[in-house]
Amino acid sequence: MADLGMTAGGPVAIRKQTLHDQVANRIRDLIIEGYLEPGSRIDETRLIEQLEVSRTPFREALRTLAAEGLVIIRPSRGAVVRKLTPQDVHSMLEVLAHLERLAGQLACERASDAQVAALIALHEEMMRHYEKRERMPYYKLNQEFHSRLAEMTGNETLQEMQRNIQARLKRIRFLGNRSPEYWAAAVGEHERMADALSRRDGQALGEVMAQHLSNTWDRVKSIV
Repeated sequence: MADLGMTAGGPVAIRKQTLHDQVANRIRDLIIEGYLEPGSRIDETRLIEQLEVSRTPFREALRTLAAEGLVIIRPSRGAVVRKLTPQDVHSMLEVLAHLERLAGQLACERASDAQVAALIALHEEMMRHYEKRERMPYYKLNQEFHSRLAEMTGNETLQEMQRNIQARLKRIRFLGNRSPEYWAAAVGEHERMADALSRRDGQALGEVMAQHLSNTWDRVKSIV
């Protein structure tokens, strides 16, 4: 396993009183950034020491990540980081593209002016992180952008499906911005999303969101 003492987000150590969901956030980041590799066994003893937490919140965090599809817990054999096949990734991106096309259309029809303004503000904050080349903060706001857009539809079924697939693709989506060229292309797509949303052009927003997911596959298919 790679040295877990530091990540792009800073020291890994967590205060003992931190709640289990914050432990889950740190383990999730280690998976997303590749410190815990797909298919690898999670070294519980070492991570508990690295994160400076007790066994109970650590195992609760693993259960949270298992529910998200990032980890597989094997009774009596420990946990492993889920490894997706290329077919898994392609299938999920394909479905997510259709979900986000619909989300873009419905959000433009149903969202309040305040919701639209808040999402545009979030997009602008993303762009500030991009300008500084702060990849993890940008990535986390990117995930929030897509989640909040789904929430703006008011369609709980769509939100649940989008949330479930997005959770399983966290590492893959992070890899989509691994090169300056890929990241710049994704940023350009997000600029088009923000423009369409500000005009409440649901068809245009849906189209660019679907294309964004199709392009994600092109950016990651050689490494999954």
